[in-house]
Amino acid sequence: MSFRKVVRQSKFRHVFGQPVKTEQCYDDIRVSRVTWDSTFCAVNPSFVAIIVEASGGGAFLVLPLHKTGRIDKSYPTVCGHTGPVLDIDWCPHNDHVIASGSEDCTVMVWQIPENGLSQPLTEPVVVLEGHSKRVGIVTWHPTARNVLLSAGCDNVVLIWNVGTAEELYRLDGLHPDLIYSVSWSRDGSRFCTACKDKSVRVIDPRRGTVVAEKERAHEGARPMRAIFLADGKIFTTGFSRMSERQLALWDTENLEEPMGLQELDSSNGALLPFYDPDTNVVYVCGKGDSSIRYFEITEEPPYIHFLNTFTSKEPQRGMGWMPKRGLDVNKCEIARFYKLHERKCEPIIMTVPRK
Repeated sequence: MSFRKVVRQSKFRHVFGQPVKTEQCYDDIRVSRVTWDSTFCAVNPSFVAIIVEASGGGAFLVLPLHKTGRIDKSYPTVCGHTGPVLDIDWCPHNDHVIASGSEDCTVMVWQIPENGLSQPLTEPVVVLEGHSKRVGIVTWHPTARNVLLSAGCDNVVLIWNVGTAEELYRLDGLHPDLIYSVSWSRDGSRFCTACKDKSVRVIDPRRGTVVAEKERAHEGARPMRAIFLADGKIFTTGFSRMSERQLALWDTENLEEPMGLQELDSSNGALLPFYDPDTNVVYVCGKGDSSIRYFEITEEPPYIHFLNTFTSKEPQRGMGWMPKRGLDVNKCEIARFYKLHERKCEPIIMTVPRK
């Protein structure tokens, strides 16, 4: 007679989140009010960048991580765009390089000085022009240096060589509608997109072809997101027909049925997934929620295991996610979020308790 384990063995079952003390937050920041489902915040081991309200054009703040407390209203911003900034992303190979996409149809790449900004930065290193409508997504290639992907509301995906400012690949005609999210695979050979026509596509950029496609991944009409996991599976968040929020896990070899599907609740904010390849934990933050839920992805069914929820009092406007090399592993820290409120940015630290 075998005893079925009532509780699943997992190293991450007791992971808990903790907001930092008030004096370690970044206060008095006017976070952007653009109605676009991006994270509004990008973090690396040196800086935190936040898209802010700006009169006449678009701007974002770049603060050194140690510059906590109240941020002066006259603190210099990066303000070269003529329209609101919609998405920002730090280069994974150089902590002083950041790309931004904007409503003015351009992508700009900026070089941030060693100690942060002392005066407003208006001159980008490179301006990439090729989109005919606003650019809502920018994301760097994970392994190749100076390769940047941008996707716009013209339903075109462009891949750039930032060093020479030229288009490497122009992927036109693959998406009939607005692209909601783009995620590179771990080695950068493919990327997956979630589109307004409710399809999730896996695309090989060199050939410019769709390798795999799942129509109606989520039945609902609200925005969905798709991210690649380390083993090549795809994790999606979206809405059901009854507009309940869903998570699903897909095997790219066979996209007929999801490997796992979970319904969460019937809130209406878009879910932003963040994935940690080393621990196989996915963190899901809803826009306008006050909680971060986290799930462990495993090899055996039911594949998606709910671990816990971190809740706080205030809803989040956006969320930044620190790469692994910026964490304090001596304190058993496995993730750090930068949660944007109406007027401030609050770091939240995820730790694994150890005896």
